Amino acid sequence: MTSSEKKRRKYSRFKAKLVNLSPSSPSRTKLTPRVPLTVCIHLETLKANFQQIRRFVSPSTKILPIIKADAYGHGAISVAHTLASLGVFGFGVASVAEGLLLREHHIHTPIIIMGPLLGDHLKDIIHHDLTPVISRTDIIHQLLTQLPLNKQPFPIHLKIDTGLHRLGFNAKEALALLTTLSSSTSPITIQGLLTHFADADNPDSSLTNQQLHQFQAFMKQVQEQGIHVPLHHMANSAGILFHPDSHLNMVRPGIMLYGYPPAQEDSPPPIQLQPVMEAKTYIAHLRTLEPGEVVGYNALFRTRRLSQIAVLPVGYTHGFPRHLTGIGHVLIQGTPAPIIGKICMDMMMVDVTDMTNPAIGDDVVLLGKQGKKEITAQDLADWLNTIPYEILCGIGGKTNRTYL
Repeated sequence: MTSSEKKRRKYSRFKAKLVNLSPSSPSRTKLTPRVPLTVCIHLETLKANFQQIRRFVSPSTKILPIIKADAYGHGAISVAHTLASLGVFGFGVASVAEGLLLREHHIHTPIIIMGPLLGDHLKDIIHHDLTPVISRTDIIHQLLTQLPLNKQPFPIHLKIDTGLHRLGFNAKEALALLTTLSSSTSPITIQGLLTHFADADNPDSSLTNQQLHQFQAFMKQVQEQGIHVPLHHMANSAGILFHPDSHLNMVRPGIMLYGYPPAQEDSPPPIQLQPVMEAKTYIAHLRTLEPGEVVGYNALFRTRRLSQIAVLPVGYTHGFPRHLTGIGHVLIQGTPAPIIGKICMDMMMVDVTDMTNPAIGDDVVLLGKQGKKEITAQDLADWLNTIPYEILCGIGGKTNRTYL
């Protein structure tokens, strides 16, 4: 026998051993995602949510969708392009960088920068026609020195602090500033006055009513001074839903655009919204364990019966915190599969013992519907003792999104 024949025979015996080592029930052939986490954004649902808001507020009330934090993890560029044709006034973002990104992608509506500003931001704000929300007098002074002489009156919004105590002028400071800036020679025009609620989703509306009355009193003072400011806005999602007197002539929907109304225990949301985001992964590995064996780091979970465990290729780096361990579940075959063992950086384990022939490559729903069951961001938030905002930002920003 030649040397090459010996090698071929040895290789054949090796392949035979591999066959014998293979599982007795091989995985079904499936197309699996190329990435561990697939996030799908349903743009028609986004439009439907917006139209619900449009019908809920007065036809004369302008709408400023809030798309900060990459549209709460949904993708600010696609969200802005989807909503731009639906009659929005413009968009609200947190930072100049977010505003510049929208301008680079041909969003030409007003873009209002809601977050804190530095003097270094003003050059880009002026050049790209962004609209700043001003909370400090020194920013006004710096803006006046940087505006070109031939520039049309540059629009800004002034923020009034009515109780959140985060950003904004007190009423006395704001009124003095308005009087100065309202002269006909000023290169700045006050396009809007705003404040922000601290507690609008609380069934106890005492603080919200106090803020509303403070802001209304300030607007009356402005009017009595003969100063005209076109826009007045204070209603976030909770304000829109539960405090109609706060709608004024512009509202700022945020979380409700993405399908999650702020909840009040005693007052269910008056409009029906649908989640826009869903997240999926797949079974990457299956293990069969005897009773008494441990699963995951620190021996946190120990099997009590003959168990089948599925390993999923997602973890806390994908927005699923370790605190979900032992309290959360995923959906496989339309059935809840509990998360067991500590969630890892890029893997988690779930118990599939009671399922029928789970296979590597099977779809796993982390957020969304499968069969008659559904997992929402509110569910995840309840398990983690947090809010849906944090869940959506954490999951949506961790992967490339697919838009449907």
